[in-house]
Amino acid sequence: MREPHTVALVTGGAGFIGSHLCDRLTADGARVLCLDNLITGRSDNLRSLERERRFDFFEHDVIEPLPPWLSRARITRIYHFACAASPDHYQADPEHTMLTNVAGTRHVLRLAEQTGARLLLASTSEIYGDPEIHPQTEDYAGSVNCTGPRACYDEGKRAAEALTFDFHRHQRADVRVARIFNTYGPRMRCDDGRVISNMACQALSGGDITIYGDGSQTRSFCFIDDMIEGLTRLMECRAAQGLPVNLGNPEELSILALAKRMIELTGSRSRIIQRPLPTDDPRRRKPDIGRALKLLGWRPTVGLEQGLEATIEWFDDERNRIAQPAYVDAPPVATAAE
Repeated sequence: MREPHTVALVTGGAGFIGSHLCDRLTADGARVLCLDNLITGRSDNLRSLERERRFDFFEHDVIEPLPPWLSRARITRIYHFACAASPDHYQADPEHTMLTNVAGTRHVLRLAEQTGARLLLASTSEIYGDPEIHPQTEDYAGSVNCTGPRACYDEGKRAAEALTFDFHRHQRADVRVARIFNTYGPRMRCDDGRVISNMACQALSGGDITIYGDGSQTRSFCFIDDMIEGLTRLMECRAAQGLPVNLGNPEELSILALAKRMIELTGSRSRIIQRPLPTDDPRRRKPDIGRALKLLGWRPTVGLEQGLEATIEWFDDERNRIAQPAYVDAPPVATAAE
C-alpha cells in the first residue's frame, strides 16, 4: 500500500511506459508531476489525465538542470523514465541518448538527495547486451559492444546504474533499479522500430511483415499492465533497496513465431519478408525473475495472446481515429504533455 500524500515525479512521463505509470499513480491517489521533453513521447498519451487535478505536466529535458522549484515540491517518489527506448529513436541522436542517461540521471539523483525522495531508475535488459548466459540473472555482468551503434543506450544505461548504485553506497539516496525487458501494449508508436509495434502496424495495413535475420532470435514480451504492477511494487519494496531487479515475462518466443501469431490474430494476408540482422542484435533474451518473485511477489499474469489482442485493437482504433475528418467543434487535443 502506497503511503498517503505521495508526491511523485515521473520523468519521461509522456512516453509509453511513463504515461501508464502516471495513470496508475494518480489512480492510487498520488500527486503526480510529469516531466517530458516531447521528443518521443506524445500529448495524446496523457489525454486521460487532462482534467485530473492531481496531475501536472511540465515540458523539460532532463539533460538540463532541473527547475529549482522541484526541490521545494515535497516530492517523495521519483520514477526516472526519461530516455528514448527503441533503437530507431535512441540511435537518431546518440549524444542526446547518452547525456539523458548520464547527466539526466545525475540530476534526478541529486534531487533525490536534496529532498529525501526514493528513486526508481528505469534500466533495461539491454545492459546484458548479446548475453552469453540464458536466462539472464541480475548477477550477470553482460556482453556489450561498447563501440557499436547501440552503445549510446546500452552503455548509457550501464553508466546510469553505476551512478545510481554509487549514490546508494555513499548513502546519498534511497534507490531501486528495474531492468525492464521487452514491454508492449497500447500507446506504443508505429514508428518506434520495436518488433510488436512494427508487426501490428504492418499486418493491419496489409503490408509485408519485416523480420530481421531468419527470425530465430528470441524475445520475452511483457504486457504493460504487468510491467506497471511490477514497477509500483518495486518502488515500495524496502528489501529491494540498492538492488537491480529484472522485470519481464519469462515466456520466450522466436521472432518468426511472433510474426505468424500476428498474422493469425489480425487476419492479415501479409507476407513475411527478411531483412539483414542489425549490428549487435541480441540472439536470445529471457529474464530470470526469481528475485522479483521472491522480493515483490510478482510475476506476469497476462498471456501473450490476450496482450496482443489488446494491443492490436488499440492500433486499429488509432488508425480509424486518425482517418476520421477533423471537425471544428471537436474537443482540443492535449498539448501540455507528450
